[in-house]
Formats: sequence, C-alpha cells, structure tokens
Amino acid sequence: MASTPRPFLRWLVLALVHLLYRPRFRGRHHIPAHGPAIVVCNHVSFMDALVVGGASPRPMRFLMDKPIYESPWLNWLFRLVGAIPVDADRRDPGSVRHALVEVSRALRQGEVVMVFPEGRLSPDGEVHAFRRGLELILARDAVPVIPAGLAGLWGSWTSHHGGKALSGPPRRFRARVALFFGEPVPAGEANRHSVEVRVRALKAEADAWIDPGR
Repeated sequence: MASTPRPFLRWLVLALVHLLYRPRFRGRHHIPAHGPAIVVCNHVSFMDALVVGGASPRPMRFLMDKPIYESPWLNWLFRLVGAIPVDADRRDPGSVRHALVEVSRALRQGEVVMVFPEGRLSPDGEVHAFRRGLELILARDAVPVIPAGLAGLWGSWTSHHGGKALSGPPRRFRARVALFFGEPVPAGEANRHSVEVRVRALKAEADAWIDPGR
C-alpha cells in the first residue's frame, strides 16, 4: 500500500499545480476508490506527472525516464513518491523487464499506476501512437484502465514547443490547464489502440475547454 508520506505529498503537489496554473479537472471519480488501476494519459510536458498525480484522489505510482529519475537533486523525491524508472534496453539491458516487475508488484498491492504510452514528450502537442508497454502490463495484470486527456501545457517551458524542453526561460504563468478522465476500460477490452482512441477524444474535449474556438 502507499507509504505514509505519499498522500501528504499529493496535497502539496495539488497546491503547486493550482499555484502555477488555472486547472480544470473532470471525471476524477472514475479513478476507483480502492483496488488496482492504470491511468493512461497523453504526454505533453515534464509537468504532466505532477498534474495527473495531484488531480488523482489517490496517490499514484508512475513510470519515468531513468536518467531523470537518477537526477542527483531530485532522486530523493522520486523515491519518496514511488516513481518507477525505466530506460531503453539498448541503454540499460533489463530495465524494461525490471520496470514491468515493479509495476506488477504495485498493482498486486492494490495501487494506481500512471503510464504515458507514447513513451516520450510530444514533439508537436498532439497525441502520437501508443507503444506496446500498456499491453505488456495488462498481459501480466488484468486491471481496469482509466484514460485521460491533458491540454494546456503545450507551449510551456516544460514542453518541446519552440525548442527542447527546459532549454529556455519559463514562457507562461497561470495558464489554463484541463485534465479530463474517462470511464474505466475493462482489462478485457483494453489495448493500446482502443485506449489511444479514448485518450485522443478526451484530449479534444480538454482542448475545447482551453480554447472554445478550436
């Protein structure tokens, strides 16, 4: 189960999200109050995990790039919140297998795990094809999948808009951000293609709230 500091940290993260942005969250009740689940979201910026984790009514584990996880300044925080590092097998043989084992352990302990199936930050703000990681997880643990669509962070300092993320000064403050959760997809119906369709639809709804004329 979640360690004691993590619920408290979630509240701190949520306060930070409200300080930095003007967020709108919809459908948070779709995350089950108890038991395992996977939350799947599009990946726009380095702030995505904080926004989704802060919005969740329950503490989440989340997969993240191993080089970032091993940051000497932030590794203590990533360990505290239960982040699960993963790297490409060509750079770190066995990393994917180890991450899948840790995800499986978390799910079997009844936790919620967040996944960005695109596997990288969006280069243009749009949703890109999901990789097979989601199906590898579901093959081990048949749990509900909650799709989510995130909008409003493209164009921020932590996105690849206008150049590599984090490469220049912050460009916006108090931007409108929308995160819409959808109804859970039963494990037997979930695959990367069907979940991708739902995430795209939710992102389109979130985009429409950010920019009604879009």
